Amino acid sequence: MAKEIKTIGVLTSGGDAPGMNAAIRAVVRSAINKGLKVKGIQKGYNGLINDEIIDMDKTSVSDIIQRGGTVLYTARCLEFMTPEGQHRGAEVCKKHGIDGIVVIGGDGSFRGAQKLAEAGVNTIGLPGTIDLDIACTDYTIGFDTAVNTAMEAIDKIRDTSTSHERCSIIEVMGRNAGYIALWCGVANGAEDILLPERYNNDEQELINHIIEGRKRGKKHHLIINAEGIGHSTGMARRIEAATGIETRATILGYMQRGGSPTCKDRMYASIMGSYAVDLLAEGKSNRLVAFKDGKFVDYDIDEALAMTKDIDEYEFNMSKRLSM
Repeated sequence: MAKEIKTIGVLTSGGDAPGMNAAIRAVVRSAINKGLKVKGIQKGYNGLINDEIIDMDKTSVSDIIQRGGTVLYTARCLEFMTPEGQHRGAEVCKKHGIDGIVVIGGDGSFRGAQKLAEAGVNTIGLPGTIDLDIACTDYTIGFDTAVNTAMEAIDKIRDTSTSHERCSIIEVMGRNAGYIALWCGVANGAEDILLPERYNNDEQELINHIIEGRKRGKKHHLIINAEGIGHSTGMARRIEAATGIETRATILGYMQRGGSPTCKDRMYASIMGSYAVDLLAEGKSNRLVAFKDGKFVDYDIDEALAMTKDIDEYEFNMSKRLSM
């Protein structure tokens, strides 16, 4: 028999992502629509074990859908990786009558969700990460905004790079995944795209490509470098020394996490938040909401975390052809 849910908790964990507020709003209002109580858990798992719990109603989430970041705040919590921390979290849930939780975050957050589910708290995960690195889903909350933010910044840098006939290395976020770098590389017309999944560490090949381009009359050279490779400043110094071409490195950094979410991030996050509440109301637990092959679906979290993901080979080869 499905467990009856009366009170839902919602938390955001790990790195913030634009669209998290839209998901929170959808969770709160969908739950209230079903006659459920909602508790906001501040600062992720850290706030859970420290009992930083607030009551939420429909006005708690007014005027937040257009805001970046997360109104519930977020933090990383090493203590929750321990059995003691997990037990403490489950006890705090019991104290507040929380029998279902929606966890919005990345793969580390979902491992915490597994432990809560094992402790008897029905748990649903939503993929909230700008990195697009959750294997079971074609979409993660925040990626669309982050990649558009990066694209617009790179367009501006390219203008000045062209004016000064420079080589520019622009480092984008993504942790160990190259999706932001790949999308920006194609969208910004980069001459080279360095992805953790494909980079062979042959810097001389990169230098040769820059020199060949200059011989063909190219006045500038744009390199998009993924965070998982990094070392952009040192790379710029070595390229300038080897080519004699003025080379500058720009690390876009945390600006990619902030800003008003795009329409897609607001809409998809809202659907995912509502979907999560539906699953909890049905008595489901240890599930992860995903967008796969054009549909919103859900997976067992254990199954989802066991999946692997790689850069699409056609997209990678296409990016190479277009950068010629």
